[in-house]
Amino acid sequence: MSEATVRLLLFLGIFAAMALFELAVPRRALIFSRARRWTTNLAIVATDTAVLRIVFPMAAVGIALWAGERGIGLFPALGMPLWLAGLLGFVLLDFAVWAEHWASHKIPLLWRIHRMHHADRDIDVTTALRFHPLEIVVSMLWKAAIVVAFGIPAGAVLVFEVVLNGAAMFNHANVRLPLALDRWLRVLVVTPDMHRVHHSVIRTETDSNYGFNLAIWDRLFGTYVDQPARGHEGMVIGLDEYQHDGPAGYVWSLGVPFMRMHPDSGRRSEDAPARSKMPASDAAE
Repeated sequence: MSEATVRLLLFLGIFAAMALFELAVPRRALIFSRARRWTTNLAIVATDTAVLRIVFPMAAVGIALWAGERGIGLFPALGMPLWLAGLLGFVLLDFAVWAEHWASHKIPLLWRIHRMHHADRDIDVTTALRFHPLEIVVSMLWKAAIVVAFGIPAGAVLVFEVVLNGAAMFNHANVRLPLALDRWLRVLVVTPDMHRVHHSVIRTETDSNYGFNLAIWDRLFGTYVDQPARGHEGMVIGLDEYQHDGPAGYVWSLGVPFMRMHPDSGRRSEDAPARSKMPASDAAE
């Protein structure tokens, strides 16, 4: 079975599991119908896949194989054991994705592209797939550079890509986890409640919780926010300037990077302070 087939089967399995989980225990009521948003978000990921196939005939795993055959990178140069190179490579890639996400909020050109992801007014498993093709290309270039520079083993890259995709679908899912389970999980990984804060219209919350898999980076770099100020049911999702029907449309969404960007794009003027304590409505669960 090829790598592409394995990844597709895992993707479909995780996607289906999260979709069913959302139906069973939803965290929030959705603004748009699933049919409308899912059609758009799934069309976007199909576009992303097609663009990647054209721009990068070799994905990150293929690039790792190419570099490995030639002994390129820091880890091979140090004679590092394969198991250690794989472990360090996985953690390094996770940090690289966190750093790229942080940069996407701090560098205006990258934010212009990334804001399509944040324009979604609902957050569920399909939001994890909603990235502009330009952002997907930038992300692949960044990951490829890290893989080649450090000589990360292809096996570690494959595991990382699978885990990253699965983790993104999990932490974007509109699911209600028991509070105790969420607290235990977010010690190590990013949970849906933890990442949902990042999709708030409030700046102090948007500029927080950048992690997609390991939860350590936000705590380490001071970007961790525990809970949304207005609670998970009361918070507003999306971008303040796009609180209309546009984000549910495919053509509109792809056009976001080319739209005039307000100086305070994605920033709510009446920013509320981030809260470290659980809102009463959530604590009562």
